[in-house]
Amino acid sequence: MNPDVVFALIPIFGILVGGFAIFARSHIGHALAERIAGRAAASPALEADVRELRSEVDALRAELTETQERLDFAERLLSAGRKEG
Repeated sequence: MNPDVVFALIPIFGILVGGFAIFARSHIGHALAERIAGRAAASPALEADVRELRSEVDALRAELTETQERLDFAERLLSAGRKEG
């Protein structure tokens, strides 16, 4: 490799390593490391919101199931009425 190219890459490499070191020590760097490690702390408010949303989804599923059963019943009644008439 040409020595001039190596000497040109040294400052670029230094800037990249320095920038990475500064980023790694920042709050964002620590948060990213915690997230990657799987130790991200979830806030209690967020967990409560998730629980509330899950219960709402369960209620909506039950409501949808009941609506589908009523629709099936109405379809059976309508089709039975057409066969008799």
